[in-house]
Amino acid sequence: MTLEVSTPALLFPAISLLFLSYTNRFLHLAALIRHLHRDWLEKGDALLSAQINNLRRRLTLIRAMQMFGAVSLLLCVLAMVSVMFGWNVAAVAAFLGALFLMAVSLACLVYEVSISGGALRILLNAVEDKT
Repeated sequence: MTLEVSTPALLFPAISLLFLSYTNRFLHLAALIRHLHRDWLEKGDALLSAQINNLRRRLTLIRAMQMFGAVSLLLCVLAMVSVMFGWNVAAVAAFLGALFLMAVSLACLVYEVSISGGALRILLNAVEDKT
């Protein structure tokens, strides 16, 4: 299999959009955690603590998504440089690594989305318990 410089470059727009999405998720969660933490300091409610724990897991996943995406982008650059120098085996290996890490990043995203309603479920369960 031979690669052209444009093949790894195809991932650049996708990675850019994913990073924008990941950063927005991260910033939103960070603001929410700060707000919940302030409320927890005022009230000391165990319900808020459970929500913060759920959000902590999500924050960890988002950082992992960003890390895997960044390394994937770096491997795309290495693949492009390898193509330019004629190192086809290295180019293919770097590109395959980039694809794999992008898949891992997306798998983390799927898992993070699946637990994203956890903090809301905690609130809903508390409301149901009081009724």
